[in-house]
Amino acid sequence: MKIIQITDTHLMPRGHSVHAIDPEKHLRAAMADVLQKHADADLLVMTGDLCNHGDPEAYDILKDILAPVPFDVRLMLGNHDDRPNFVMAFPQHPRDDYGFIQSYMDTTYGRLIFLDSHEQGVIGGMYGEDRLAFLDTALAGAGELPATIFIHHPPMDCGIAHFDHIGMHDDGAVMKRLVGHPAGIRHIVFGHIHVPLAGTSAEGIAFSSGQACAHRFITDLTDPMPFWTGGNPCYRIINIDASGFRAYEAQVGEAVTGRAPICKGP
Repeated sequence: MKIIQITDTHLMPRGHSVHAIDPEKHLRAAMADVLQKHADADLLVMTGDLCNHGDPEAYDILKDILAPVPFDVRLMLGNHDDRPNFVMAFPQHPRDDYGFIQSYMDTTYGRLIFLDSHEQGVIGGMYGEDRLAFLDTALAGAGELPATIFIHHPPMDCGIAHFDHIGMHDDGAVMKRLVGHPAGIRHIVFGHIHVPLAGTSAEGIAFSSGQACAHRFITDLTDPMPFWTGGNPCYRIINIDASGFRAYEAQVGEAVTGRAPICKGP
């Protein structure tokens, strides 16, 4: 199964930039590259902060960008989004019984579970009893294969000073549920931190983030006030198959300096 992950696109009304980056231009470039090279993908997942201020016009731009996508799409909310405006723009997008943008999808390689950690006016993630009910149900019916989790806020400590106080505010509830899942968790995929990160939790669950498609941080683990920077539009190609889980970073617009020869080995 091929999944395209795009995260932290921070769309603005047309012509507006964020930290000197035009987020619409970046997302259009990323999507053009995806459609050219990965039209055979099974799913696009956008892991939150779709829009920088949750403006209706920004969600309309997102709808326009996504219109030609020929495969399934799951959109997720981050702290910069606005749930009512999102629902107005995407009224048919899956929601749980409480109106949270949560859903799951069963695949040959296990259930994919999409969680909503957005809370209006809160920079960190929220995941209380009303949302945990969905997660409990989704895990209970996930079958015997490991589940894969998609969420905006990392539900574990990411080890970056800037995010010390704006991570997941759930007292570890999400991780406790995931650790207790009998079939195991294949991977946790998230956004929010604007830099690529891969690791394993203290409990042994693998996780990774995508690079922000718009502005991103210069990686500095100890500075609570890191510098913003630009960079190429980007996305991740995630393959889940009989060999497991693999994620590849793709940058759009890289300069070509040559071509590698075929390596025949051994």
